[in-house]
Amino acid sequence: MHAVTDPYTHHPELRGKIVDPLTSFFRTFSLDSMLARYPELAAARSWAHSDSHREGTRARTLAEHGAGDLWIFAYGSLMWDPAFQFAEVRRASVPGYARRFVLKDIYGARGTREAPGLMAALDRGDGCEGLAFRIAAQEIEAETEILWRREMIGPGYIPTFVPAVIDGQPGNALTFVADHSADQICPELTRREQVQFIAQGKGFLGTSKDYLCNIVSQFAALGIVDDDCTSLLQEVEACLAAQKSRRPIEPRDGAGNDGPDPSL
Repeated sequence: MHAVTDPYTHHPELRGKIVDPLTSFFRTFSLDSMLARYPELAAARSWAHSDSHREGTRARTLAEHGAGDLWIFAYGSLMWDPAFQFAEVRRASVPGYARRFVLKDIYGARGTREAPGLMAALDRGDGCEGLAFRIAAQEIEAETEILWRREMIGPGYIPTFVPAVIDGQPGNALTFVADHSADQICPELTRREQVQFIAQGKGFLGTSKDYLCNIVSQFAALGIVDDDCTSLLQEVEACLAAQKSRRPIEPRDGAGNDGPDPSL
């Protein structure tokens, strides 16, 4: 299964749809670099994990792996921007879990405290489709350090090894599961609230809608039909269209051209 030299051998349709890890924003991402670039997000420092805590969770998690290459199961943004170098990408699924839009973002990535955004977490459910990326054994230490700086910046996820089906073959993969003790995980959100947060959320990584669009786009390339993501995106687009139709008409001058705002 591992004798490949081109990471896209089994899924050439993904070529060009995954950010080159060496050019990814997340390749050199850290809390300090984020706050240096976006000082208005200083409140995130009190929420973020310390370096020692984060590295402690990485050491404990990888101790469960043992020897050999490491598979990472991706169900959200890792599907199009993993940032770690991978030797191979495969279609994968994990039974017993589901992608749920329950990760409320108020710290500036794709939402703010005033206008929260929403992203996905892996939670208990009937199964989840996604991608599995293989990290070569000799690259695990360096590449997972990059992965942890991004996924474990603060509370929200628990790094977990789960049974996975990787291109039809059973195996195990490391992934990031919803941590229900974290304030950001909000399983009680109604569908209406999910739609509202995705429609309004935006931050330095882009919008929450873009995040959902990218999931649907990757699935389209793979021929995966995910009714929940597709219907959620349709509801978000309908919400935005309704909001746009309710906007007041901009004032115009007597000639019918856009005129100056009289309040300025």
